[in-house]
Amino acid sequence: MKTISTPTLAIEYFDHGSPQDPPIVLSHGWPDSVRCWDQVWPSLVNAGFRVLIPALRGFSGTKFLKPEAPRTGELASLGRDLVDFVDALGLVKPVLVGHDWGARASANAVGLRPDLASALVMISVGYGTNLPGQAISFTQAKMYWYHWFMATETGQAAIANDREGFARHMWESWAPKGWFEEEEFTQTAKAFDNEDWTAITLSSYQHRWGHGSQETHYPKEAAALAPPPQVHIPTLMLHGALDGASLPNSSEGKERYFEGVYERIVLDGVGHFPPREVPDLLAHHILKFLGTHCPS
Repeated sequence: MKTISTPTLAIEYFDHGSPQDPPIVLSHGWPDSVRCWDQVWPSLVNAGFRVLIPALRGFSGTKFLKPEAPRTGELASLGRDLVDFVDALGLVKPVLVGHDWGARASANAVGLRPDLASALVMISVGYGTNLPGQAISFTQAKMYWYHWFMATETGQAAIANDREGFARHMWESWAPKGWFEEEEFTQTAKAFDNEDWTAITLSSYQHRWGHGSQETHYPKEAAALAPPPQVHIPTLMLHGALDGASLPNSSEGKERYFEGVYERIVLDGVGHFPPREVPDLLAHHILKFLGTHCPS
C-alpha cells in the first residue's frame, strides 16, 4: 500500500490502474477495511478506471500526523478526510463510491465541495441520515442496539477489550447466515489493530446521536452539512433488501435532495455488505450507471 499525507492524516491506500485513466475512489465501511473492495476493483480497472482505495481514519495504517490531534470520528471529519485525500493526490472530478461509513464520507465530501466529484455512489446508507434528530422506527432503533451500547460505560469497556468479537457479531448479524469465510474476517480484523480504532469508533457513534461530548472539531464542516445540502451530481443508491444494520426503507424517499440524476436499486437477497456479498453485481450496477450518466 501507498501513503499520502493530508493536513491531518497519513492515509494508507491502494492505487490500481493507470494514472491516465479517470479516477474512482472506493471508501470502506465499519467494521471493515479496504479488503471489502478486493472483488470489485478489478472490474472497474478493466473498464478503464484508475481505482484508489483509502483506509479511513482509525483503520489499517492510516495515522494522525500529530499526537495531540483529537481522535474524533464525527461524521463531518470523514467528509473532510476524503476531500483532503482527493486534493493531496490531485484527482480531478473522481467518482466517489462508499459503503457504510464510506458512503457517509463520500456524501459529506460532496456536501462540503459540490464540484469535487463527477458522480456519487452510496451503498447501504441512505442520504440525509446523519443528524441526531432524525426520526427512526422502533425496528430500526432495535437494529441500532450497538449505537446505544456504545453510549454506556459497559459498552465502551466491552468494545475496548474485545474489538474483534464486537466486529464479528456485526458481520454475523447484518447479512444472511454463512455469507463470509472465517479466514476473510480474520484478515480484515487486522485493520482494527490501529491504536485509534476504538476511540474513533466510540466517538463516531456517540457524537452522531448526541451522547458524550458534543464538541465539534470541524465546526465549518458540521455547519455546511446540517441540514443535508442538495446534491447536483448523478447519484446511485444501492441497498441490500436483507440489510441487518440499516433497513432498506431508510434510504427511501430521498429524491428531494438530488437536483440531478438519482437512482436507487434494492438488491434482492443481499445483506449489509454488497461489496463482499455480490461484488460482480455491484460493479455491474456502478459501471452501467456511469456509462449512462457520466460517459467519459
